[in-house]
Amino acid sequence: MRVLHIVQRYWPARGGAETHLGEISSRLAAEGRSVTVATTDARDFELFWDSHRRRIPAKESYHQRVRILYFPVRHLPAAPLTYPALRRLLWGLSSLPFVPEILLHRLARWTPWVPDLWRWLQSTDESFDLVAGMTICFEPLLEAGLRFARRRGIPFVVYPLTHLGAGSQPGADALGRFYTMRHQIALVRQSDAVIAQTPTEQDYYVRQGVPRKRILVAGPGVRPEDVLGGDGERFRQRHQLEGPIVASISNMSYDKGTVHLVEAVRRLWQAGRSVELVLAGAVLTPFRRLLDRLPSSDRDRIRVLGPVDEQEKRDLLAACDIFAMPSRTDSFGIVYLEAWLYRKPVIGARAWGIGDVIHHGQDGLLVPFGDVPALAEALAFLLDHPDERAAMGARGEQKVYRYHTWDHKYPLVRNLYDHLVASRS
Repeated sequence: MRVLHIVQRYWPARGGAETHLGEISSRLAAEGRSVTVATTDARDFELFWDSHRRRIPAKESYHQRVRILYFPVRHLPAAPLTYPALRRLLWGLSSLPFVPEILLHRLARWTPWVPDLWRWLQSTDESFDLVAGMTICFEPLLEAGLRFARRRGIPFVVYPLTHLGAGSQPGADALGRFYTMRHQIALVRQSDAVIAQTPTEQDYYVRQGVPRKRILVAGPGVRPEDVLGGDGERFRQRHQLEGPIVASISNMSYDKGTVHLVEAVRRLWQAGRSVELVLAGAVLTPFRRLLDRLPSSDRDRIRVLGPVDEQEKRDLLAACDIFAMPSRTDSFGIVYLEAWLYRKPVIGARAWGIGDVIHHGQDGLLVPFGDVPALAEALAFLLDHPDERAAMGARGEQKVYRYHTWDHKYPLVRNLYDHLVASRS
């Protein structure tokens, strides 16, 4: 089988989608299938709208037997302004039923603008048996893959990774509507199969007219041997930390809940509690501005590590007492699984889909997105109840080994690919 995967970023860029598709790609390749990944040259996520961010210099590479083709991200003039402006325009036009979907698709092609990927798909004579694309908010890349698959008469699979937001209904709040625009949903409907992250995402697309039998629920997994091995004491000594640690690992932004986590911990400090806050991941520009506005007495107490390597990440997970990522912009959250492997309780936001991952009161706590008092109360409860922390972490660990390792998840995807290719043949 010859598989073409299309995704916005790939190794050595790091993130949830990159990890997810990377594991599937490498496992397919290890079993003897030919796997090509077509992606962009974005090393930093912000390159999609900021031309000054880091790129991957290679045009082609191999990693774990997977062939990777990198296509350059191009930018319109004043891209830091035009990119979000175009996305907002799409959001507005999508709500107008008289605007044709073809116009939405054409406007979307500038966000991100990767013309060389389109040209390659239109001109290559390479043979593939199946195409799969990941991440619905990068719909021009998925559209290019779907068009290629239709020209070749081969199956197209989509992993939407839909962020359904934290509104009263899935996709109802401002953020959710950016991931559920009409032309995006049309791409999902036209796909031969949909791989959903959670039952909530599956139910959403069923309501949008996708037959349930075409949707496989097979969210991401973890490989415990890759996650375990952290040394918490080493981390504490290296960073001179003594008190209980609240950790978060994600891109630092408002939608990821990092802003609210900082404010919640500041409330605990004002109440006289001794707690350390450690943040790892890419520091996005708006969050950096927030830090700069904080009083130096608070700013200096926050350990902002930025992007960390895998060993530092493992050490942080081993060292922390609570893992918190109260995000509304995750379709699953692989890092919750990683924290559970260290028997840590987790805190997430009451966002659509996250309730399928975190069971409130059993293996973690859920708080309303953006509710700083509720988040501070959840942190305080876990800090004050070490036995409950341990019990939640243990139940989370059991759940990972029972349902969420790649040994459980990968065969579901592989069998779907095999079935689609065999059926089309």
